[in-house]
Amino acid sequence: MGRRILGRLIVVVLAASVAVAVAPPVAQAARPATATDPSADPRFAHTDWSKALVESTMQRFTPQTLGGWGYTQGLYLYGQYLVFKRTGDPRYLDYIKAWVDRFVRPDGTISNSFNNLDSMRSGVLLLILYRETGDQRYRIAADKIRHRLDTYPRTSDGGFWHATSRQWQLWADGTFMVLPFLAEYGAQFGDRAYTDDEVTKQLLIYASHLQAGNGLLLHAFDEKRVQPWADPVTGLSPEHWCRAIGWYGMATVDVLEIIPRDHPRRQQLISILRNLVGAFARYQDLRTGRWFQVVDKGQDPANWTETSCSSMYTFVTARAVLRGYVSPLFAFTALNGYRGVLDRISLGPDGLTNLAEICIGTNVGNLAFYFARPRAVNDLHGLGSFLIMNEQLRYLNIYHPAGA
Repeated sequence: MGRRILGRLIVVVLAASVAVAVAPPVAQAARPATATDPSADPRFAHTDWSKALVESTMQRFTPQTLGGWGYTQGLYLYGQYLVFKRTGDPRYLDYIKAWVDRFVRPDGTISNSFNNLDSMRSGVLLLILYRETGDQRYRIAADKIRHRLDTYPRTSDGGFWHATSRQWQLWADGTFMVLPFLAEYGAQFGDRAYTDDEVTKQLLIYASHLQAGNGLLLHAFDEKRVQPWADPVTGLSPEHWCRAIGWYGMATVDVLEIIPRDHPRRQQLISILRNLVGAFARYQDLRTGRWFQVVDKGQDPANWTETSCSSMYTFVTARAVLRGYVSPLFAFTALNGYRGVLDRISLGPDGLTNLAEICIGTNVGNLAFYFARPRAVNDLHGLGSFLIMNEQLRYLNIYHPAGA
């Protein structure tokens, strides 16, 4: 189904849904969507929040001060690249290149052992820069990550350990850290015989351990059952931490973009994705449109709605609708999530954007641990997720930044 036709269908679906939609919270009551056109909501006005966020981040940090070779930097800069692809502003790509060039030497060597999946996320930027510039050193650096996986440790059923220091552990986070890179590497460099098989196998292995009966995923699995958070019988961690599920969801839709339509595991992945999107709809906070830090514990007064995962779930749901993996009715879930995330972004007195209520980096823990995690403003987890979401949502015909 074409994007334009689908976009019109979605507006019709959303307009019909308004009659049964929950009322917005008091703080939002002055600006509801209209019954005839949900896109009339002022939060979908012609402000280009992606550009505003990128410009603000570039003012706050130079490529030299953005931070080291980390997954949050890779997440954010990938989002910035999406904005570059839409706007064509060369400053955005130059910034990405300047950051990557801090780590990749002229001969293509890179000083990193890649002993954890987190360290591989920024490999996506190497593929981007090779494609954009043709500079061979970026491929050489990307090759190092690809070949590290030949000897990377695995669980007994073949799942990549989260890190060599996290022995026998699968964390849902790890799927997004490595699998989109690996799938794109194979497509770009003719390695698909390995990469298409590996990325689909990994997603199924992780799901086989982490997916719960409610459609959500648990955060982690310990094959040896020795971690303090691991159930002694199942090896599973106890909670549905929101961002871990978001990482898996984004990995799945990204992989589905790359693998062939006739891949034998494709329908299994779509089935997992459908269950996930259905769970997103069931556990969405109807008052705010966002999702809770511990997704299924929304009634606990210590819980709180978290911005990065809300961006991720909105993106995954919107992509699933656009690709026809789920019913167009789920567009309302995406629309409501988008409204909720936009309520968390604002302009400060200095004219720069601020994105609030973002959980900082988080290990595996218990309920109290997740509830007590610090909440940051402008954390890269949130900034990158917001950009990925915002660039996707313009295809739903509800976000029309000026000049787009």
